[in-house]
Amino acid sequence: MSDPAIEPAALPSLGAFHLLDVRDPASFGASQPARAIRVPIETWEAAAKAGGTSFENVAYWEREIADLGIDGSLPAVVYDDGRMTEAARVWFILQYFGAGALILNGGWPAIQGREDLLATAADTGSAAAFKARPGAGPVGLVDRQAFKAALGGDVRIFDARTTGEFSGEDLRRNARGGHLPGARLLPHSDLLAAGGLRPASELHDLLSAAGFQPGDHIVTHCDGGGRAALAAAAAVRAGYDDVRAYYLSFADWAKDESCPIVRD
Repeated sequence: MSDPAIEPAALPSLGAFHLLDVRDPASFGASQPARAIRVPIETWEAAAKAGGTSFENVAYWEREIADLGIDGSLPAVVYDDGRMTEAARVWFILQYFGAGALILNGGWPAIQGREDLLATAADTGSAAAFKARPGAGPVGLVDRQAFKAALGGDVRIFDARTTGEFSGEDLRRNARGGHLPGARLLPHSDLLAAGGLRPASELHDLLSAAGFQPGDHIVTHCDGGGRAALAAAAAVRAGYDDVRAYYLSFADWAKDESCPIVRD
């Protein structure tokens, strides 16, 4: 399976590509590459969690992706401010709907002032014609009911939250805290080093140490989607080929009293 992350030095080898910026509006306005287009991440994040614009509304996401000028003919390279989670969030959405996408490892700090690496980026244009193909990407999507039904089966749960969230000490904004039965904790911060996603071999060792084995059916989650998307990208980079993300994550799970939670 193809690596979902690309190193900055490898960008010229792509040929033409769309360059997508996932930073906040102020940062984008202050400085951005000449051919970058900003993804309205604040709109996308809210839309994914709203009933009328959830991922089941394929037409909505088809328009959103097309409005970026993406028609599926070129790969999209996504970068954020270096935290990697917001770029992973957009990568997950794009690849889920069948748009080829890559996460720029290291984000904006890795390409700031390096226009030489971006010479083959495509010019930003008007809205394109894009045909969404839900589930076409390397990482699938699972909802609460399907995930709940899979508990106790062959699913291996990759919890990318913090130790405090996993134990239930840190509730964030949830009424309940703890973790899903059988979940394995691997905080998203452990997946990162030197300003980017760790190399495949290191990620494989981390997942193996956390109890994931080759051939496992892995479902990632966090609290709100970004870390779950990054964990899914990390699992794919590590060589796992049966990966899905519970994108709405623990915040969605905790609000349903019928969903079991273990508290340490």
